Amino acid sequence: MNTHGTVREWGDNHKFRKGKSALVSALCVLAGILVVTPLALVFIYLVIQGAESVNGNFFTQLPKPSGELGGGMANAIVGTFTLLGIASLIGVPIGVLGAVYLAEYGGPKLNWWIRFSSDILNGVPSIIWGIVIYGLMVVPMKGYSALAGGVALGCLMIPIILRTTEEVLLLVPQGYREAALALGIARWKVILQIVIKTASKGIITALLLAFARVAGETAPLLFTALGNNFWNRNLLQPISALPLQIYSFATSAFDDYHRQAWAGALVLVTLVFVLNISVRFLTRDKA
Repeated sequence: MNTHGTVREWGDNHKFRKGKSALVSALCVLAGILVVTPLALVFIYLVIQGAESVNGNFFTQLPKPSGELGGGMANAIVGTFTLLGIASLIGVPIGVLGAVYLAEYGGPKLNWWIRFSSDILNGVPSIIWGIVIYGLMVVPMKGYSALAGGVALGCLMIPIILRTTEEVLLLVPQGYREAALALGIARWKVILQIVIKTASKGIITALLLAFARVAGETAPLLFTALGNNFWNRNLLQPISALPLQIYSFATSAFDDYHRQAWAGALVLVTLVFVLNISVRFLTRDKA
């Protein structure tokens, strides 16, 4: 009797554990669906609202004057990549070199303060960066400019690149460094030709993450780049960008501008999506 009772009790516990496992699995699946659903709804809604206006003219023409139909956001698309280019010239060298210092040279106390400061900067709202650069560049230069917008985005990129790149560099086995130094190779060559080369895929991932982070920023550009409806051939003059053009068109009183704002939002989200997919591709498990 005791044996049968033990078997029955074990069977009941097994069923109970299986039931709990199934319930938790179902809750996890539900949570995953809830996480993905807002993104899917946003993307589907953007496709419904903006896909019709995404055509050849959208990528090749300038915005039409108020009240006229047609036109596009060619200047804003070029302006976005121009601003990202300026930002990368500032954010990439400082971020990567700062990460190299933290991983290879810095002392514990100084490193702690640099990491702490970087984490604080990473949490600063982007509009604050816009106000700061407005005071430091726009006011002294007496005008909005592409250069000021690029600097604002570059400042946003620095802490992201620095912290992500540092973590990637620290993943390179210490034995690589020791073996190279034992062969008499200069330390800077070890860092450049072995450490950075080994971590190159992770560093590229950090750069793409930073680009995806700043590509859709609007607030800092309102205080620095301002935006315009024409081509920009001078980095010291206002420049348009997709976020700025979307904001301008979405707040206008014309339906055609509203349609183009939806199209611009779809293109911008697609750009960020492609950057994030590139990150996932670079960090995928080869196994």
